[in-house]
Amino acid sequence: MTELLLSAGRGPVECAWSLARLLSRLEGEAARRGLRTARIEAVSGDRAGTYRSVLVRITGAGAEAFAAGWTGTLCWQAPSPYRTGRGRKNWYVTARPCRTDVAVTPLREADVEFVPCRTGGPGGQHRNKASTAVRATHRPSGRTVVVHTERHLSLNRRLAIDLLRRQLAEDDAAARRAGETARWRIHDDLVRGDPVRVERP
Repeated sequence: MTELLLSAGRGPVECAWSLARLLSRLEGEAARRGLRTARIEAVSGDRAGTYRSVLVRITGAGAEAFAAGWTGTLCWQAPSPYRTGRGRKNWYVTARPCRTDVAVTPLREADVEFVPCRTGGPGGQHRNKASTAVRATHRPSGRTVVVHTERHLSLNRRLAIDLLRRQLAEDDAAARRAGETARWRIHDDLVRGDPVRVERP
């Protein structure tokens, strides 16, 4: 499985029109090769039947190689349907690989290493002499927390698990935001000229 983001960038309405034609061409070629396509997200253009951007998921044997053949600057070569007499016939779209399936980091207690430790500070003689604090390390991610809130080791272990779970969830959310930012940058990366594919009606 692979995903491609097709974008008309900041181009004129003809680019959004061209994106719809190129998308149809891509889907048809994929079907002939026995691949499946699905439009995951689509942003419509100003005119009916046009798109500013479309995120396409391609699945099946050879999906990555197929997507690679459609990655880069694409050109739809045809006269403008909106402005008659306009000399320009080359309309550019960009297509870039894009991942939206950011994994959720699981937290299993078996993946957490607990080390009892001592800690100073308020709490009386019991806290200073007994190893009631705990250092917990989530081995797959390397995240480590130290908890000494409670005077009992078992309670601090439970709090450490909760704290690790929150931190891993924050890491996953940050990864999702970074992915969304990268996707938006694609819209500004359209390079006009030197296309990897030129398609015509």
